[in-house]
Amino acid sequence: MTEIKADHVLDAKGLACPMPIVKTRKEIDNVEPGKVLLIEATDQGSKADLKAWAERSGHQYLGTVEEGDVLKHYLRKASEGESGEEISHEPTINNDELKQKLDSEDITLLDVRESAEYSFGHIPNAISIPFGELEDRVDELNKNDELYIVCRTGNRSDMAAQLLSEKGFAKVYNVVPGMSEWDGDVESKQ
Repeated sequence: MTEIKADHVLDAKGLACPMPIVKTRKEIDNVEPGKVLLIEATDQGSKADLKAWAERSGHQYLGTVEEGDVLKHYLRKASEGESGEEISHEPTINNDELKQKLDSEDITLLDVRESAEYSFGHIPNAISIPFGELEDRVDELNKNDELYIVCRTGNRSDMAAQLLSEKGFAKVYNVVPGMSEWDGDVESKQ
């Protein structure tokens, strides 16, 4: 299994419900928006609890990896204004249009989500370059390629599309709404 990178770790091992959630609520305040929090717990109920809490609170539940009796829960802290933010890069493409392109054309698909998000599920053949690393890794991409950029909701991919356009990439498309509503093929690295 690929090691999944987390930016922050919370030890909630040995704690029973509701303590893993109580500690997570406090700890998430110490995590920067867009970063991944790993919660290590032994309470079997924490899987459903943390998933439900993340969805209610606007954070993203990425998944859980079981290692022996330890449950490693991965949550991505929502960025400020991440949901409902206006998309400003044109052109955009929707998920159905992307599926058609993937079936019929040779395109480059760039996934700008965090590596933990990518590990838990990504579109086959997508290149993973987290948005925070994109400016430093822009040389890994071909300026002549048609680039389709995906993230969870279309917001990070919007910023990535703007950045690449500023760097001289002419054929850049933001995929909206992205992985949050993707119903096509998915691979995982975990």
